[in-house]
Amino acid sequence: MPDIKSQTVALIGGGPAALFFFKHITAKKINPRKIIVFEKNSYLGMGMPYGAAGAGREHVANVSANEIPQLVTDIEEFITKNDLADFPDYKNEGKINRDQVIPRLVLGKYLENQFKMLVKSAKNLGIDVEIHLNTTVDDIKSHDDDSFSIITTDDEKFTADVVVLSTGHQWIKSREGGQKGWYDSPYPPSKFTETTNFPVAVKGASLTAVDIIKTLSRLNGHFSEMKNHQLKYTLNDDAQDFRIDLYSLSGLLPALRFHSEDEAFSTEWKMSLKEIYEYKKTHAGFVDLDYVFDINFKKIVAKKDPDFYEEIKDLTIEGFVEKMMKLRKELDSFELFKAEYTEAEKSIRRHQSITWKEALTSFSYAMNYPAKHFSAEDMLRLTKTLMPLISIIIAALPQSSYREIIALYDAGIISLSNVDAESEVEPHNDEGAVYSFKNNEGISHEIFYRMYVDATGQRAMNFNDLPFDGLKKEGLVSSGYLNFKDSQKALELLESGNEMIKKGQNDNFYLQVKGLSINDNFQALDVYGKIRKNLYIMSVAYIGGLNPDYSGLDFCDTAAEIIAESLAHTH
Repeated sequence: MPDIKSQTVALIGGGPAALFFFKHITAKKINPRKIIVFEKNSYLGMGMPYGAAGAGREHVANVSANEIPQLVTDIEEFITKNDLADFPDYKNEGKINRDQVIPRLVLGKYLENQFKMLVKSAKNLGIDVEIHLNTTVDDIKSHDDDSFSIITTDDEKFTADVVVLSTGHQWIKSREGGQKGWYDSPYPPSKFTETTNFPVAVKGASLTAVDIIKTLSRLNGHFSEMKNHQLKYTLNDDAQDFRIDLYSLSGLLPALRFHSEDEAFSTEWKMSLKEIYEYKKTHAGFVDLDYVFDINFKKIVAKKDPDFYEEIKDLTIEGFVEKMMKLRKELDSFELFKAEYTEAEKSIRRHQSITWKEALTSFSYAMNYPAKHFSAEDMLRLTKTLMPLISIIIAALPQSSYREIIALYDAGIISLSNVDAESEVEPHNDEGAVYSFKNNEGISHEIFYRMYVDATGQRAMNFNDLPFDGLKKEGLVSSGYLNFKDSQKALELLESGNEMIKKGQNDNFYLQVKGLSINDNFQALDVYGKIRKNLYIMSVAYIGGLNPDYSGLDFCDTAAEIIAESLAHTH
C-alpha cells in the first residue's frame, strides 16, 4: 500500500478512542497527509460517557486522577487552571484529591482540552487536520483503488484511504419515543425532567443502573449529609410514592472501589503476539483460557497473597467462581453491599489492595488480547462462568455512589430482585411496561410499572446493527467467530438449539460471537476472512465478541497504540 505520508485517515467518531489515536500518532510521529474527524456531537474527546449525551452534574467516573492514561498534561494541572464552579466539592483551594473519583463532566472537559492540544501537535507535525462537529456519517463505501467515500447525513462526500471506526457507545431504541414511560437507556439523562410519583422498574443493577438511580433520585427528593459521611434521603412532598425496583439476573450490586497498586494495569501483563503464536504452535492452534487464567491471575495472587493462593491454587475456573459467588448468593444483596463497603474502606485507609479483586481486574484487561485465539469452548466458558463475576468486580463503584444507594435503601426507596433468564418486559397498553419473572423460589410475578428503564449497559452489537450499509453490502466486514476444538461438542450444542453454532463448508463448526471479526491489529476481516488493511474497528459496541472487556480509557489507549503501530508498518 502507499506510504502513510501520502494518505488520508478518517476517524468516524471523535470521542476518547479518537483522542488516544491522536496521542499515539503524534507520539510515534506517524504522519499521514491528512486526518478527518467526524463527530456527531458538538464537542471532541468526551464521547457519550463524559459529555451531556451520557452524564449530568450528579454522575461520577469510576476512575481517579491517578488512573487516567498519560496524556499531554496531567488532569490536576488542567483543573488548577480552570474554573470548576459547578463542582466545588472536587477542587479544594486549588488542589484535588488524586485518589478521589472525577465528576464525569469534569473529566469530559479535560479530555476535550487534551484532544485540542493533540490536534495542535498533529498540525505542528505537518498533518492537515479537518474536524467536522455535529456531523453524522450515514454510510461508508469503498472504491476499486481501496479508498473510501464517507457520506454524511447532509449528503456531503469525503474521500479517505484509511478508515478507523471509533463510534463509541451505541444505544438502539426499540420502543422509546413510541411508548410513553419506556426508556431503552438512561441516556441522555437530560430527557428525565419530571417528578415520578410512582414505582419505576430498572433492568440491570450495575454502573448503568447507578446512573439512572442518581438521576431519578434527584428529581424526586434530596440527599442530606449526616455524621460519618453517611447520607439521608428525603422524598419531595409531591413524590411520596416514588420507588426504584431493580431487576438483575445475578441479583448482585457492583463491587466497590478499593486501594489499587500502581502496576495494576501495566501493558506488560498482556501476552505479546509472539507469545500468543508460539503457544498456539504446541496447543492445537488455540490459546487456552486456563493458561491465561493461570499466568494473569493465579501467579499474581501467589506472589501478592500466598495465603489466599493456597485456598484457590487447585481450583478450576468454575471452582473458583463457585467459591467467590457462594458467599454472594447466600447474603442479602444490600447486606453484602455494606460488608464490601467496609472492606473497601479498610483497603483505602490502610493503602492495602484486595489482592484477588485487583488480580481479577488485571486478568480481565490482559485476556482481551489472546481472546481472539480462544477456542469456541473456552469463549463459552468465559462468557457463562467467569464474566458474570468479572463484571461485578471491575465495576469499581465509587464510595459516594454507594452512600447514595444505601441512603435510598435505608429510606425504603430501592429494592433489588434476582430474576430468571426467561424474564420478560412487555409494553402495557399506552403507557409503561409489565415485568414478568420468576423469583428465587420459582414463584411467577407480573408487575405493571408506569415507567421502565433498560439499564443493562452497552450490549455487544451484531453485524446487522452496523449503520454503514456500504461496508456490509460490499462484504468488507463480517461477523466474529471462533472455531471449536471438539466437533462433537459443537454438534451437541447445535442439536440442543444453540443458534450461534454454525456449520462450515468443510463440516467444521464454529461459534458466531457478537460484533464484527477483527485481527490482532483491530483490522476488519471481510466475508472471505481476508484482512482489510485500511479498515480498523475500535468501536466498543462492535468488538465485544472478540474483546470481552472492551471499555474504558485504558482499553482505548491500548487499542489506539496497536492501531497506530499497524499504520506505521502496514502503509
